[in-house]
Amino acid sequence: MDAKFQGIKANSSKKFNSTEQPSHSQPSVTSSVAEAVVKILEDMGVQYAFGVSEGAIAPVWAALHQSSMQVLHFRHEAGAVFAAVEAYFASDRPVVVFTTTGPGITNALTGLLAARWEGAKVIFVSASTSAPQRGRWACQETSAYTMPSADIFTSGTIFHYATTLEASNQIPEVAQRIALGLGQPGGFVAHISIPTNIQTSSVNIFLSRVTLSHAVATASEETIAKCVELLSDGLFAIWVGFGARGAAKEIRQLAESTGAAVMCSPRAKGIFPEDHPQFVGVTGFGGHESVFRYMQEQRPLHILVLGTRLGEPTSFWSPAMNPTRGFLHIDIDPKVLGTAYPCTETFAIQSEVGIFMKALLKYFPESTGHSRKIVLPRPEYNVLKSHVKGLVRPELLMNVIQQVIVDGSDAVVMAESGNSLAWVTHLLRFTTPSRHRISNGFGAMGHFVTGVVGAALARNGKAIAIVGDGAMLMNSEVNTAVKYQIPAVWIVLNDGRYNICEQGITYLGFKKVDATIPQADFVKIAQGMGAEGIRVEREADVQVTLEKAIAANGPFVVDVIIDPTQIAPTQSRNLSLISQGATNY
Repeated sequence: MDAKFQGIKANSSKKFNSTEQPSHSQPSVTSSVAEAVVKILEDMGVQYAFGVSEGAIAPVWAALHQSSMQVLHFRHEAGAVFAAVEAYFASDRPVVVFTTTGPGITNALTGLLAARWEGAKVIFVSASTSAPQRGRWACQETSAYTMPSADIFTSGTIFHYATTLEASNQIPEVAQRIALGLGQPGGFVAHISIPTNIQTSSVNIFLSRVTLSHAVATASEETIAKCVELLSDGLFAIWVGFGARGAAKEIRQLAESTGAAVMCSPRAKGIFPEDHPQFVGVTGFGGHESVFRYMQEQRPLHILVLGTRLGEPTSFWSPAMNPTRGFLHIDIDPKVLGTAYPCTETFAIQSEVGIFMKALLKYFPESTGHSRKIVLPRPEYNVLKSHVKGLVRPELLMNVIQQVIVDGSDAVVMAESGNSLAWVTHLLRFTTPSRHRISNGFGAMGHFVTGVVGAALARNGKAIAIVGDGAMLMNSEVNTAVKYQIPAVWIVLNDGRYNICEQGITYLGFKKVDATIPQADFVKIAQGMGAEGIRVEREADVQVTLEKAIAANGPFVVDVIIDPTQIAPTQSRNLSLISQGATNY
């Protein structure tokens, strides 16, 4: 579960820890609805607004420019949303996304679904067609006549809260709904649609201060005592998920005081140090064989599951991951508890992971240098030497990324869905939280070729996206990074194909399926937009190129021509597909 958003922005440099929601005093002059909505969002701590403009959203766009928010104009609505998701995780502040009517909204939907899956806090503000023009084929008409309203304009599976603001007197309720959503733990994705004529209508209202008392879900003392009893039966394991990222210190303390083995989901890399002797590996997509060796050779009585859904990308629902006596599953979302392994005994506990861990640690002593009698299996990493001839091997590239970027800088490293994600998950090692980002649940292609811009902006420092050539051709925001001189770096694994598709479909037994694409020169493309870049065709040039990229002040593209014959560590995913019937054997 992500850190609770408690703050109200009193000024651009101060962040409060309070449950009081913003007080909006009576405007000294009559303002527009657009100005009032922007002021509300500004007071709720929003620092960034990303989007694509057009006439129907012009009043809101203009109001954003008059606010203290930093407004970035993107090249595609999906890119703006992906950037907003990553800006949220980099800053722990909600981000606004704005779009126009019709295709502006539909283009954003993939990113908004990713925001919901990822647990981000994003406020989506769109335009809709004015009431007098509805049903008359207005330009990009957005109404019940032309677009489905379920879920897009109403609360549901896309948005936690969604509404169309048809009159200024709705503003107080909308403000309170947004404040409530932002103040609660977990993600919150909202949609406020404002008809164009309503945006410019006058408003003269007073929004009173509302104090909200948030009861964060946590376990009772009886439940904690039961957990202690179960974990005291014998050696147990800890399975760390992304939702546990705020409890890294407590997880390490528990592991070291009990001797528990620790594994993590692909999204949770670095929450528990991957160089720690009690770390047995990453599970799921791109994970490590050492986890299965541990489960086979030293199967624990219980596994303490912290902040992960245990879904397909994390577990592939493998029966090999079943502990002897069952799971203790802790998550803020009660819907995920026990669902991945319905036939395995599960002690399900709805709680914020950090609060649960603090309560649990009261029953365990501080670390006393406890050491296990049995040595745990560990992931194996091979350091390769550069070849003089041949294309760049992805394994060699990851070796150098580890040295130059992971160990040699404080940059956040992001991996795009596909083989890039598999190589990064399997070969890069992180020892601290918040240095690594992937999206392997919703897994939208194009998430990090655009999200890297939001992350680099919000952290005011380097963000590195490791991506495939297919993703880079889909929807990168290099041009946006150039405009605002954002220090994003793209490392493109360029093999002239959708290689996860080509390798995967061959594994599944299908023949003569073409996944190749004309090999692009991403340096020339980047330079044509004003960015710097270097193309790498020899392994001997990898290190010096990455050093130049990490030292660059602005956006930088590293175009690496990789060997397409190297098989990515995606076997577990392919075996999962075979188990589901996606095979020609």
